Amino acid sequence: MRLSFKQQTRILERCITKGLELSAELARLGFEYDDLRYSNYPDYLFETKGDYSKYRSVDDLDFYQNGIPFVGFFSGAGGLDLGFEAAGFSHLAAIEFEKTFCDTLRANRPNWDVIGPPSHSGDVRQREEIAFQLEKRGVAPEFDGLFVGGPPCQPFSVASNQRYRKNEEKFKRNGFGDKEKGNLLFDFIWQVERFLPRIFLIENVPGLLAIDNGKQLEIAIKKLRKAGYTVKDPFVVNASEFGVPQKRQRVFILGWRKGIDFNIALEKPERVPVAHALGKTVKGLQNHITRNHKAESIQRYMNLQIGQRDPLGRVDRLDPFAPAKTVIAGGTQGGGRSHLHPSIPRTLSVRECARLQTFPDDFVFSGVPGRQFTQVGNAVPPVLAAKFGRQIFSQLFS
Repeated sequence: MRLSFKQQTRILERCITKGLELSAELARLGFEYDDLRYSNYPDYLFETKGDYSKYRSVDDLDFYQNGIPFVGFFSGAGGLDLGFEAAGFSHLAAIEFEKTFCDTLRANRPNWDVIGPPSHSGDVRQREEIAFQLEKRGVAPEFDGLFVGGPPCQPFSVASNQRYRKNEEKFKRNGFGDKEKGNLLFDFIWQVERFLPRIFLIENVPGLLAIDNGKQLEIAIKKLRKAGYTVKDPFVVNASEFGVPQKRQRVFILGWRKGIDFNIALEKPERVPVAHALGKTVKGLQNHITRNHKAESIQRYMNLQIGQRDPLGRVDRLDPFAPAKTVIAGGTQGGGRSHLHPSIPRTLSVRECARLQTFPDDFVFSGVPGRQFTQVGNAVPPVLAAKFGRQIFSQLFS
């Protein structure tokens, strides 16, 4: 049972005046953060009953299997991989550098072949080693399948750097000049040139188009065209137009050796509101983890209007009747921020963010909460990937 607003106000004031931890005080009284409420949000606007038929996770899609193999690079938590699997393609291998992310992949898809820690490095910068691992799995030149991947976007991302100045150590939007991650795109291209898959797909943030005035990206595309690919000019899509309950802009680069032409099409553009994703309860599900906010924060959050931003915490209360703002790689210990739940004055949990990303409810993210947020926020929405995969099959394979 949720707190009345008067009860909630008294608890918050007691915590502030006596220096009590809100999480401990709520637990002592038999409540939790999910029992909190906004001052101006009538319950009837957001209930766990009703018709939420617009929302689909990737597991709700029904595509037939085509058996065409694909390899996922920079797989992370598997957003692209899950999507192409759902679109009917056969998962051959997932390449990932981070051990925690590999743990997630193996726990949820034990039948997948994951090239990464602890058995392998999964480091795409080790080009010959990765090529050797792929050859062991039957990948050979003129590979009649797909290579898909989203090189880490931090060197090109505006969102991940907007809090820092260019001369600050934490500023990472250094593009191709980033020593650690700036050339991973070219490491991916090296594998494409070596194995010549029938089709490749690259995903990244729109900032990729602007870095170095597009010069390095132009070089990359020229290399791919020289290797014999028809390369479509980079195009930006918004995931909210493909059944994802989230406004998430991403750039895609697609190339193919065989086929006629490709034009991304909105099959049935339908925007899914946040309420359809979060209306069904997440209580009892794994990864339903959020920050233990202080009483002072809740006191500010609970008076926000729909869509309004808290200027101190710089978090936004989501509009339940529209797609969410972009899910970002936030954390529970100040390592980032997620948005505020539309009907509960707290930030979203890992599970709720995963809903907005269209991961299945039974897909469990490994590691500490901060790393769980990172995996969810960095992922390609699986439903978006699945719809891309379906169009790629129908246009370039059929």
